[in-house]
Amino acid sequence: MYQRIAHIALVVEDYDEAIEFYTEKLDFTLLEDTRIDEKKRWVMVAPPGAKECCLLLAKAANQRQKESIGNQSGGRVGFFLFTDDLWRDYNNMIDRKIDFIRPPSEFEYGTVTVFKDLYGNLWDLIEPNENNKGLIKE
Repeated sequence: MYQRIAHIALVVEDYDEAIEFYTEKLDFTLLEDTRIDEKKRWVMVAPPGAKECCLLLAKAANQRQKESIGNQSGGRVGFFLFTDDLWRDYNNMIDRKIDFIRPPSEFEYGTVTVFKDLYGNLWDLIEPNENNKGLIKE
């Protein structure tokens, strides 16, 4: 049997500002932007080199969905971005005015820092250490 998570929906306020943030601030690739109807688009972005899973940027369609923008995981880190060079990405993101809420720190599994996306969702940026490099597929 083979299964995989293909997409993770991220509720956003506006498609274009979300595309701009993820592609210009985080260097994600815009995989698809297809208009479904007047209000809905199918928008997928992924980090460079990602092969398995991507974000589906989903514009909030009602008040309940709007209330979850920026707080999809109840204030916890909800997204985990692995990198092969934390300091390169951290410095690029600092230059691009990404809001970091925790400085890079060393842990048993690697180096990690926490940042906010444009809506306030929390992300871990993680460079696994040598014992965990297999977590990043090349």
